[in-house]
Amino acid sequence: MSKLPHVTWLRAFEAAARYSSFSSAADELNLTPAAVSQHIRLLEQHLGVSLFKRLPHGVLLTDVGQAYALPIRKAFREMQDATSGLFSQRRKRHLHIRTSITYGSLVLAPRLAAFSVLQPDIELHMSTTVWSDRLDDTSIDIDIRYGTGDWPDPHMWQLSHETGIVVCSPDHAARFGKKPDITSMATDRLVMVMGSEIEWQRLSSHYSLDLGQAAYTTKADSSLVALQILLGGGCAGIIHESFAAPYLDKGLLVSPFKYRLPIREAYFMIIENQALERSEVSEFRDWLLSSDQIQDRGRDRTSSNQRQA
Repeated sequence: MSKLPHVTWLRAFEAAARYSSFSSAADELNLTPAAVSQHIRLLEQHLGVSLFKRLPHGVLLTDVGQAYALPIRKAFREMQDATSGLFSQRRKRHLHIRTSITYGSLVLAPRLAAFSVLQPDIELHMSTTVWSDRLDDTSIDIDIRYGTGDWPDPHMWQLSHETGIVVCSPDHAARFGKKPDITSMATDRLVMVMGSEIEWQRLSSHYSLDLGQAAYTTKADSSLVALQILLGGGCAGIIHESFAAPYLDKGLLVSPFKYRLPIREAYFMIIENQALERSEVSEFRDWLLSSDQIQDRGRDRTSSNQRQA
């Protein structure tokens, strides 16, 4: 037999074989049971064999029908897979994250590739800001914000506990000898992050160091800019340990002292009610909170308040 049966007959046969019912096959194919019966009758005439035993209630494949159903079903499955693989595109989900420029550059951005491997259909859009204390842009799904967490936003998770360390270039540390003296370094040249100018005073008080005033200071509006200034040498600064870590690991900067200053502020993830209802938002939130690099798993403020009530 050189001429293949009509594909409409084969489709009716494959569906009826799966359901053992012309009526169920008709529902799937949006046909009438009579039309399905007619397609199968034409197929049987074309092949010269009976494919079904007609029973009082339903139908049953004959032996040859059973043998024929397997390759036909496989052929339709392979056609479906080929069509989906070549011509179908998965619907992309979109996620807009806003974060501070330093946290985004040094902590979050290097890890986003791992999330994209897990969720390849989520398209990420990350924007950065220096200062932010409210969600004033409706296009933002997740806001990662620095502060004490005293904002009125209902859904908030703390992402870190920060510590500050003294860092400088290796050449600058060498200026103060093999065992640098922190008092001498603190009264020399410093770079300070705007909004954190009192960290040297806090370090002095925390460890009873009696540090004096710096002879010269440079101010930067972000820790990222401060780190670039420190790379140039000639000064020292107090930087969050999580931000300084990549520079310390590569030997670009050093931390000549063991002092660790607890930082009162931290990074928080804030999500609005409507955004939280979307699957891509909750999936990113869960991934970020479960990451091994997150030291502290924050809690939803709403859930916490409900437990305390």
